[in-house]
Amino acid sequence: MLRNALSKASLGRSVSGRLASASGRHAPGGSRRLASQLVEPKQPEVVTDEIPGPQSKAALSRLGLLQDTRAVVFAGDYQKSVGNYIVDADGNYLLDLYCQIASIPVGYNNAALLKAAQSPEMASTLANRPALGMYPSKDWGSTLEQAYMRVKPKGLDMVFTTAHGSDANELAYKAAFMYYAKTRRGGTEGFSAQEMSSVMDNVPPGAPDVAILSFTAGFHGRTFGALSTTRSKAIHKLDIPAFRWPRAPFPQLRYPLDKYSEENAAEESRCLAETERILHDNPMPIAAIVIEPVQSEGGDRHASPRFFQELRSITKQHDVLMIVDEVQTGCGATGTFWAHEQWALETPPDMVTFSKKMQTAGFYHTREMVPDQPYRNFNTWLGDPSRALMTRAIVDEVLERKLVEQTRDTGAYLKSHLEPLAIRYFRVFNSVRGEGTFLAFDCTSAELRTELLHLMRMEGVNMGGSGDVAVRFRPMLTLTKAHVNVFITRFESVLNKLYQKHWPR
Repeated sequence: MLRNALSKASLGRSVSGRLASASGRHAPGGSRRLASQLVEPKQPEVVTDEIPGPQSKAALSRLGLLQDTRAVVFAGDYQKSVGNYIVDADGNYLLDLYCQIASIPVGYNNAALLKAAQSPEMASTLANRPALGMYPSKDWGSTLEQAYMRVKPKGLDMVFTTAHGSDANELAYKAAFMYYAKTRRGGTEGFSAQEMSSVMDNVPPGAPDVAILSFTAGFHGRTFGALSTTRSKAIHKLDIPAFRWPRAPFPQLRYPLDKYSEENAAEESRCLAETERILHDNPMPIAAIVIEPVQSEGGDRHASPRFFQELRSITKQHDVLMIVDEVQTGCGATGTFWAHEQWALETPPDMVTFSKKMQTAGFYHTREMVPDQPYRNFNTWLGDPSRALMTRAIVDEVLERKLVEQTRDTGAYLKSHLEPLAIRYFRVFNSVRGEGTFLAFDCTSAELRTELLHLMRMEGVNMGGSGDVAVRFRPMLTLTKAHVNVFITRFESVLNKLYQKHWPR
């Protein structure tokens, strides 16, 4: 077995020592241990009979008086969380393979990030938050270069900073609509009196009927424009007015891929043909398409590089912009810094949106996407310079520690263990898929997935689902083969428990 034969008693002592250090008690030798000096445990430790435990429940009871907590799993203790391990309010140490819905890049209480957070530059930025569109700091250009442009997608030379992923998509859509209108005016932004008047009543020609095409099961955010392109779950959209924008089918591939290569190729061709038909026949003009490299919230659905190559060709033929939503896939999780790098496109996307692991948000774009007049794609803060400083530290960590390469190696190792288990425990899960550590599998029912995720937490591993039956891996870039060994041991234990319960011999 891969599980380290460490006794529960010694684990309890090691956990207690970490807790004492993190809480500010004097460590041995009389020195006080900082959060950046916390030591990641060798393996998880669960000290309560249930998760959430009593302290989590008490914290959530208080929070429930002020906010809706029905989606909450447990209350975290982020002063004690360390590396790849999250600690909850009850002192349970869980190997975190979900990582705040894919948004922790280089570990809890990472020393480099803590150093950046405690710098005088950060303190000044927090105390004097500038309106970046009008009064950027003298070194804002340098920050953009160091935080964003070192890892810019090929062919995109500008970046628009925003607050969060939905915001990034919203503003990318605005850029697409402005570009569409400008090209229809012959490359200028001379507005007619009728346009200036009608736009105040939200009607054409000032407020034209133009669409963004998205794909079945896609997720692009919860704000109004982004929500109109979100197609993953009805609960996200119910009761909210939406633009009547079209959607195209996204391929539903069958696994294993090598067994169903002909069927999958036919499915992708069907989806491409339908996309082209919509672009040609839709009664409302389409300014852009938006697509994820992996439909994360929609159930971790994939398509081949060929699909995206041909999709890009179709958008070019129809003079439609291509927006690639890398909010969840960006920053190295798929084994390349940007997932769309693996498509080997002849021409790059027109815009690439990001957030999550970048710890900030925005979209990369070409200079053609900049409106001819100021104040059009604009808001007070244009993101947050303090988050850009964190992004700079994250990019430093990723590049200096070669974490993208590590993700490729660790992901291949993890996948090599999951695939034979899927054959052995086929009654529980199947369809292992993904690149890097951005992996997933399907449970054979939604009920079984709920049970599996709960049992994994009780084994000390925090995981999350997507779509109707998928379980997704969203670990940090710092995940190693040793962490995979810890997971596989506990995963196999849970699989055996499920078999004993549901399919006893």
